[in-house]
Amino acid sequence: MLRMTGVSKEFPGVRALSDVDFEVLPGEVHALLGENGAGKSTLIKVLTGVYRADAGEVTLDGQALHITSPTQAREAGISTVYQEVNLCPNLSVAENIFIGSPVRWKKMRGEAKILLRRFGLNLDVQAPLGEYPLAIQQLVAIVRAMRVKARVLILDEPTSSLDRGEVERLFTLMRRLKQEGVAIVFVSHFLDQIYEICDRMTVLRNGTVVGTHPVASLPRGDLVRLMIGKELGALAELTEHIREARGEPLLQAQALGRGSAIAPFDLEIHPGEVTGLAGLLGSGRTEVARLLFGADTPDAGRVLIDGVARSLRTPKAAIANAIAFCPENRRAEGLIPELTVRENILLAVQAARGWSRRVTANGIVERVIGELDIRPSNPDLPARDLSGGNQQKVLLARWLITHPRLLILDEPTRGIDVGAKAEIQKLVVGLSEEGMSVLFISAELDEVLRLSHTIGVLRDRHLVAQVPNTPELKTEITEMIASGAAKS
Repeated sequence: MLRMTGVSKEFPGVRALSDVDFEVLPGEVHALLGENGAGKSTLIKVLTGVYRADAGEVTLDGQALHITSPTQAREAGISTVYQEVNLCPNLSVAENIFIGSPVRWKKMRGEAKILLRRFGLNLDVQAPLGEYPLAIQQLVAIVRAMRVKARVLILDEPTSSLDRGEVERLFTLMRRLKQEGVAIVFVSHFLDQIYEICDRMTVLRNGTVVGTHPVASLPRGDLVRLMIGKELGALAELTEHIREARGEPLLQAQALGRGSAIAPFDLEIHPGEVTGLAGLLGSGRTEVARLLFGADTPDAGRVLIDGVARSLRTPKAAIANAIAFCPENRRAEGLIPELTVRENILLAVQAARGWSRRVTANGIVERVIGELDIRPSNPDLPARDLSGGNQQKVLLARWLITHPRLLILDEPTRGIDVGAKAEIQKLVVGLSEEGMSVLFISAELDEVLRLSHTIGVLRDRHLVAQVPNTPELKTEITEMIASGAAKS
């Protein structure tokens, strides 16, 4: 039904897709898999006309397509339902299904009922869409896509906010569409769901296709290896700084959790050690970090620091307890691009202690710029003018001048060049050797294995194990990620 051949897409300094081949058969649910930055979103945006490919071709049912806009993609028969439902909750169910189509009100309501019943839904078509739960809204979005006779339906993380019953309702509808010959592209980070509903899978890594396989023929451990990258047996030797945990823990999370975002978990972080978090995209890595920094509020459990229960319900409380956090999305949640490098570095000090004297502040900024080799070294440049690696260093500098006891790093090396990545890895080792505790999160498993003293393994928003980092762990950790069970 759909074939993409030799598709490439490049942005300034980044090759997002490189000679990608991808095809979906009629009546097939085809999983599109890969970690953040693998190229999934770019491929979908090329297919739906948001981006124009630099090279390659797309055919639909054997006919060449030249799509330049999402509207043109829909008219050709390619519809997308996103994780965040892009309908109008203030309009009725019927109005959302027929939005953009000039029809009479009575006729619209009647046809909406017929469409919904065709897909097993019995809804009040005159009720505002916002009165229904998210799962129903997503089903309505799919019905809307099928009203315009979509031949290819792209479902982008449709189950991320659904409970098991709602997921089953969605899968029932997907099976019905399969029987009608619709080609479905299914993007999800839940491995159980991939193996339950999909026929084939294509795995992207670093903008290239690393494999297309029938779901039934690819074991979960092999799938995890494809997504993560290197064969674990070929990883670099553990760094010499790795040693066994010693002394009392600096921080203990006890049955800490937040609704469906992350199940209650126990975690220990010791002084002077790197605690790694390993797991696939959506496994709960970032949710753990945000709870420990107070960016999200837990609804279960507690946190102990030096054995004493502490309330970390806000970032301000975390900062007061000498906890620092470099978020995954450094541009949106970390830096303020319009401010200068100097102003960005001083933000955390100002939040913790109030305004510093200018002479003292200038000296601190110049010192940390030199220590981290931030380039250009001009502290008065806007942060947006720096490369990704140097922006990450600015964010690190902001927190290091507060002298934290625990530094939480969420994907600190993502999207930066090899040289900057090596510098940040070296910095993490150095901070650990100086006595700082580090919680290190990365989608690159070799990075976690190389740097961490202990590793917490997450799967489907559950912390399934925290284990010492040993050479034997290399062969076991993908099995834990894939199965959710640690070896005894």
